[in-house]
Amino acid sequence: MKLPAAILAAALTATARAEVLSLNDDNYEELTAGKPVFIKFFAPWCGHCKAMASDWEKLSDDYAGSESALIAEVDCTAEDTEIVCDENAIEGFPTIKWGDTSGLEDYDGERDYDSLAAFAKENLKPMCSPANIDLCDADKKAAIERFQLMPVAELKAEIEKINTKIDEAEEMREDEIEKLQDAYEKFMAEYDEKVKNLKKESDFNLMKSVFTAKGGMKDRDEL
Repeated sequence: MKLPAAILAAALTATARAEVLSLNDDNYEELTAGKPVFIKFFAPWCGHCKAMASDWEKLSDDYAGSESALIAEVDCTAEDTEIVCDENAIEGFPTIKWGDTSGLEDYDGERDYDSLAAFAKENLKPMCSPANIDLCDADKKAAIERFQLMPVAELKAEIEKINTKIDEAEEMREDEIEKLQDAYEKFMAEYDEKVKNLKKESDFNLMKSVFTAKGGMKDRDEL
């Protein structure tokens, strides 16, 4: 049986489409060095990840072979991606990050192809980094040079210090959210009790029943 031309064309397109570059602990630094990246961190069982898979593949196809930008993905359930996913603080799926790998930023936009492609076109450009110091302003150049003069152990200690402060801020956020939740629940309990008492003290339901019996039904929606 001869396949319709439209179906055949779609099948050939899907076959020709390159697979999305998969990053892991072994190839991450090498393949992402010196270029802006757009990376999807995912889990195979994640419904939202599956929903955007074809659009991400199409975007990856657009940048296949590019020397100036990289579209890739990381399966955080694989045994060889634990370090990458941990260092990028991946907690949910999909998580999409972009920029220079020395300081990736979260992508919070829409996940359809048109939105992803527009964002990539606008943002995946060479940017200030240790590998592109000529693109940095004076302040950033000074910071990079200061960090380059620091021993690795000292840099690690500074990074850990900032991470500790971030963790503390996160704990404070969770505590405040819990307090807000407790306050909300208390308010709703007080509200429910107040409404219940008002209706009970005024025989509100009986009042409305008499109102209806006296022909007030047509005005009831206004009450």
